[in-house]
Amino acid sequence: MIVRLDLAPGAVIREDELQSQLGLGRTPIREAVQRLVRDQLVVVLPRRGMFVSSIDVTELTTLYETRAVIEPYAARLASVRGTADHWARMHEVLDSAHAPGRSGAELIELDRSCHEIVWEAADNRFLTDTLDMLYAQSDRVWHMYLADVDDMVDAVDEHAQILAALESGRTEDAAALTEAHIRSFDEQIRDAVRRRLDGPLAG
Repeated sequence: MIVRLDLAPGAVIREDELQSQLGLGRTPIREAVQRLVRDQLVVVLPRRGMFVSSIDVTELTTLYETRAVIEPYAARLASVRGTADHWARMHEVLDSAHAPGRSGAELIELDRSCHEIVWEAADNRFLTDTLDMLYAQSDRVWHMYLADVDDMVDAVDEHAQILAALESGRTEDAAALTEAHIRSFDEQIRDAVRRRLDGPLAG
């Protein structure tokens, strides 16, 4: 809900409302909120309450440079540790991406699925937890500027090249292609931010 902006930046988080809305008990809701605080998607202000964290586009550089280091490393591990089952599942995701009428939001979910398969293949839970947090931050920014992003299909198609490298055990190619994929994401978001700021309604 936070990533998809159903809960917008600055929105108040009320555990009782989430329990009712999601049909979950107090304990899982509280554990989830604690995880969101740790992942910097929720902030706690003493005596004021809990709020969805803001989206600070000035942090895009930091987000990119972190993912650009960790994601290629995960790809290197995945190229060595991944199995035929991982790559078969990734093929299925990529095949489904070309179904007619796919929306940008649906393509984002397919992009995430590809990343998650690679993380799983890397088989390092500490790495996966970190990447999951970083992707969630990136995903939220992407949703914020989705209408201004040009070609989600190309972003998903980049995974086909990554998959080919992973399947054939070309470790450094997989890492380089993954870094290029992250760089492409960063450039598209920066372009979308600039267009939004330079648009007729800016300011």
